[in-house]
Amino acid sequence: MIRVNNIDKQFEKEQILRDVTFHVHKGSIYGLLGSNGAGKTTLMRMIAGILKQSNGTIRVEDQNVFENKDIKGRMIFLPDNPYFFAQYSTRQMANFYRDMYPNWDEERYQKLKQVFDLDENKKLSRFSKGMQRQASFWISLSAMPDVFVLDEPFDGLDAVMRKKIKHLIIQDVAEREMTVLISSHNLREVEDLCDHIGILHKGEVLMEKELDDLKADVHKVQVAFTDEQPLPAELDIVYQEKRGSVHLLIVRGKEADISAIMKQHNPVVYDRLALTLEEIFIYEMGGAGYAIENILV
Repeated sequence: MIRVNNIDKQFEKEQILRDVTFHVHKGSIYGLLGSNGAGKTTLMRMIAGILKQSNGTIRVEDQNVFENKDIKGRMIFLPDNPYFFAQYSTRQMANFYRDMYPNWDEERYQKLKQVFDLDENKKLSRFSKGMQRQASFWISLSAMPDVFVLDEPFDGLDAVMRKKIKHLIIQDVAEREMTVLISSHNLREVEDLCDHIGILHKGEVLMEKELDDLKADVHKVQVAFTDEQPLPAELDIVYQEKRGSVHLLIVRGKEADISAIMKQHNPVVYDRLALTLEEIFIYEMGGAGYAIENILV
């Protein structure tokens, strides 16, 4: 669905992105993660056809995106700070989208009115940040996009509204194979939604993988031995921390192999703990030289 191949982007003499390549399959929810200043927003603006890459290709359904009216009519980019026309109400903004997007569904717009419970005739400029974000989702989802590109989409929303919106997104993915690219610093939110993850750092793709595969290859364990014996050298230890006699570790490898190695050394304590996407992100960034401290909580 979305194919980004060997993208470079420069602003004057500053290199923002270099040789970025990744693919987002149709009906997938792809989480784009990265450190501050990694180039995520620039990349998303290029995928949405707002900016043009310096080198490389960006194709959606095997078509170039930039200045492609057909593709843009089936794609919506929801930026970190949603833009509305001055003095427009939600209804007036919806009318504009209805004229711009061929798949606009007025029936759905009316149904979603019950979900968001906003005054559609009130000027958007008079809404709070969270209410403006709700209005953005209301209008965007009514346009029935085939591709939904989201930059920090849940900022300003309360917990109940976040849950409602995530349900709507998942519903569209399941029922009509909407493709979603989402960037967020709230990794717990991303973890709830995404099936694929890509990490961008200093303008380059650090890694990308299916989320299930990523979690299958990295494990968080705690282990203690009766004496001060060293940790088994066979382990591929990414990070370690010692609290009293207990070692807290993040280890690469298959769970069965790690367990077999540990048991050979007769630990008095050995437990596998839940590993979050946030911790995976932090150790990957640490491997790339990004400062990390106390990631095991």
